Amino acid sequence: MTIELRQLRCLVAIVDEGSFTGAATELGLSQPAVSRQLATLERALGVPLIRRTTRELTPTATGLRVVAHARRVLAEVADLVGEATAGHTQLRIGYAWSALGRHTLAFQRRWNETGTGTRLHLVRTNSATAGLAEGACDLAVVRKPLDGDRRFDSAIVGLERRYCAMAADDPLARHRSVRLADIAGRTLLVDRRTGTTTTELWPPESRPVAEAVHDVDDWLTVIATGRCVGVTAESTRDQYPRPGVVYRPVRDAEPIAVRLAWWGGAPPPPPTAAVEKHTRL
Repeated sequence: MTIELRQLRCLVAIVDEGSFTGAATELGLSQPAVSRQLATLERALGVPLIRRTTRELTPTATGLRVVAHARRVLAEVADLVGEATAGHTQLRIGYAWSALGRHTLAFQRRWNETGTGTRLHLVRTNSATAGLAEGACDLAVVRKPLDGDRRFDSAIVGLERRYCAMAADDPLARHRSVRLADIAGRTLLVDRRTGTTTTELWPPESRPVAEAVHDVDDWLTVIATGRCVGVTAESTRDQYPRPGVVYRPVRDAEPIAVRLAWWGGAPPPPPTAAVEKHTRL
């Protein structure tokens, strides 16, 4: 079996662009060339990776797993090339919404004082693992438990209060803080992939109605209209001030654990101890 990087690049581009035409444009190839590369990869693996219909292209279940591996392989190759040509290493720290909140800038400025000789790069990836599973980072700052995913190890570096985000003219905005019961009758806007709050934070008999979005900017845009409210980590308040949106602490909600996560089964990246030291919240 021979699998080539160009085949993996074509597969990832097809999934990201949603079409052979888009993938061809992204890669600077012809559409037939992209189709051939995918067909060759599928023959090598012996399984279909893309499901084709008259309306769309979607990855099969196997295709999703292969794409996740392909992203990691391509990212590692890019790192290899970068380190070999630049003559120095880089540590990529992923995050989904808000990195380290108000501590982010100070952490970046202190990094040069760690003496690791490693260049720091923060990478925003809106996924449950903040880019780890996708191969976009070496370490990730996550606020959702990864206990059920044995692929990763993690360490808690701090706790954050929960805040309710609401429109500036919302009646609740007149209060200095709110309770979960104040939100129970509202529509709660959640990001099910990366969000830190679900309706399970409330008792079963008084859970709010939930609507879903997939990005913090969309989340804030809808909340500003006054139609929904959101509950999030303190770091979101610090990193995403938005005209028309105010944040109030939820005084009876359990705090959110902030974790550093990395791939399990192997030692964490060498600078992890320095990162953990300087990210204690």
